[in-house]
Amino acid sequence: MKAVLLHPAAKLVLFVLCLGPLGWFIYGAAFDQLGANPAEALIRGLGDWTLRLMCLTLAITPLRVRLRLPQLVRFRRMLGLFVFFYASLHLLAYGWLDMGLELADIARDIAKRPFILVGFACWLLLLPLAATSFNRAIRALGARRWQALHRLIYLIAGLALLHFFWMRGGKNDYAEVMVYGAIIAVLLLERIWRASWRPSPAGRG
Repeated sequence: MKAVLLHPAAKLVLFVLCLGPLGWFIYGAAFDQLGANPAEALIRGLGDWTLRLMCLTLAITPLRVRLRLPQLVRFRRMLGLFVFFYASLHLLAYGWLDMGLELADIARDIAKRPFILVGFACWLLLLPLAATSFNRAIRALGARRWQALHRLIYLIAGLALLHFFWMRGGKNDYAEVMVYGAIIAVLLLERIWRASWRPSPAGRG
């Protein structure tokens, strides 16, 4: 497993896999495979993949620790950037297909509908994380401040779940919300548990 994760082609394989959903949506739109309401299917599908990739990104550290595979960390940055990529496509699809890229109408809709406001807030919070996801930013901010900034991902995950909950509330369909909620809760509790058991500097050595 370690050899596979360290293989030079591993990142390329992950990159292609992460582009797979987008490829399906492009194919579906071109060949009328997105159902009776292709615009809604595209907007919601892109949002679903944003949330899935966010859960996968959050799972990297627990899996790295539990499976004793430090090599997994080399994929976290790419996954995080794909979260921002799909969130941006989700926002673009909403602005284009629902609102016709009319900025005034988009602004009014964001202010009027709480679930869209929360979703837009998620994208705004992801923006600085994506902008600082390279080595020069880590050096400029310092490791401690960079880590503090990137802990925003847990707040973003909670807000994304709330956005998803409100969106599904219109159809009284909460099954997937509960699944994602359980995953995010477990990952958050795992982080809290690891932080609480981390030895203090005074107690080391």
